[in-house]
Amino acid sequence: MLVSRRLLSLAKLLGFVSTFALLVHMGTVLYASRNNTSAHGIYQNWSDSLSNLGKYGGNAAGVNEYAPRGVKPVKGALVALVRNDDLFGMRKAVRQLEDRWNHKYNYPYIFLNDQPFTREFKQGIRDLTNAPVQFGQLEPGTWGYPSWIDQDKARNERETAKYIKGHSESYRFMCRFQSGFIHKHPLLKDLEYYWRIEPDVDYYCDIDFDPFLFMKKNGLKYGWNIAPSEYAPTVRTLWNTTKEFMNKNPQMIPDKNLLDWVQDDKGEYNMCHFWSNFEIVDLSLYRSPQYEAYFNHLDRSGGFFYERWGDAPIHSLAVAMFLRKSQVHYFDVIGYRHPAMAHCPKGSDVRGKCVCDPSDGWANDFSCAKRWRQVS
Repeated sequence: MLVSRRLLSLAKLLGFVSTFALLVHMGTVLYASRNNTSAHGIYQNWSDSLSNLGKYGGNAAGVNEYAPRGVKPVKGALVALVRNDDLFGMRKAVRQLEDRWNHKYNYPYIFLNDQPFTREFKQGIRDLTNAPVQFGQLEPGTWGYPSWIDQDKARNERETAKYIKGHSESYRFMCRFQSGFIHKHPLLKDLEYYWRIEPDVDYYCDIDFDPFLFMKKNGLKYGWNIAPSEYAPTVRTLWNTTKEFMNKNPQMIPDKNLLDWVQDDKGEYNMCHFWSNFEIVDLSLYRSPQYEAYFNHLDRSGGFFYERWGDAPIHSLAVAMFLRKSQVHYFDVIGYRHPAMAHCPKGSDVRGKCVCDPSDGWANDFSCAKRWRQVS
């Protein structure tokens, strides 16, 4: 009986001490946040402090690598080339990225524009995320015609073109910029990886891992999830120009490459490419001497303007030439829809954390996606 009373007294004492410690902790947090005007309340602050502990899934050393202003495990960012009138479409995409993924990881956003961003655009994006956001304007010489282009010849191509975006001058400027200059912009200079994002797209699935860290840990250089065929009239001489480059620079083409994916049995271009509206890239690929030499070779040929070469086939041909299959990853678990086409992970209508109908995700059955699975 005496032992029971002592145990009861001890339990009451421990309960009192625990309650007191909890109240002291909450009081400390409340005091520390007394001047907080960011709507980041006491309970969120308390939750954040607990998440730093290893047993709550955080960093046992007390450093939260995914805090909004914290040090990330990878120097990565979500990067968009947009215009001010893309604000609504970009807000839709950012809202989904935050809901599906980045509210947990807080990787920064970088927005680039050929014109200065408006205050409205900047605030409209910042309203949606706690992550750092940067806005930049394109550098001179990276948007427009290089000096060697015959602009009369380029104008004639636009006026007579009978393919999508064929009449657009700015679309060609965009393709050239995305092919040869985005990775050189000062705002990207410290990045290891970038995830290209676009306005008016949907992200169907919760993403419960860090794609940047996944790529770094696995030695991956390029990530994709849609692979269609290019429209042949837009790239009439791209393959021959690429073969000229390979013939002039055989030392740059490793023996183990992915050229079988972009060639048919006769060695001709089969038009397969990764759709670069979604791509996650180790920027050392685009910064390599091989890629720089390839882009310069293409740029001098004038195909961006005398035809309508897209950045997607150019990125894809570079991947095929310079990388092995083990360095390229198919992000089939990331559901994604661009207004023109979509990828929905199989089985998403009955399981998992996606909200898409696989019958609408017809990119799964593209011939180029099937060919990718066959290439060794």
